[in-house]
Parts: sequence; C-alpha cells; structure tokens
Amino acid sequence: MRIQVNGEPRVVAAATVLALVEELGLDVRKVAVERNLEIVPRSLHAGTPIADGDRIEVVQFVGGG
Repeated sequence: MRIQVNGEPRVVAAATVLALVEELGLDVRKVAVERNLEIVPRSLHAGTPIADGDRIEVVQFVGGG
C-alpha cells in the first residue's frame, strides 16, 4: 500500500504500526509514532492498522553523551 513516512511517499507491506516499524528496521522500544496527526501509544502499535494514504511520522530516540 502507498503511505507517507516522515513526509516521503513509500510503498509498504506492513498492515499495522508495529509491522511498519519493524519493516523500517527500527527498534520498536525507541520510537514514537504518529498516524494521521494522532500519536499512537506504544501499547497500541500491534493493533493499530495502517491504511492506504495514511500519513505516518516516526521519531527515533537517540542516546549519547
């Protein structure tokens, strides 16, 4: 399906937010996800579907010193 991830058009196979994060190769424990301008709590990633045309924003937390 065709969605936007961080403003970039993308074709993905993922059906849920969790599957998308995994498809993008990100650590599911270190990201925050917004779907169509609404934050998706981490506890709901596995059950939140992604639909054609969705706008997803993914922020990855990075630690350092």
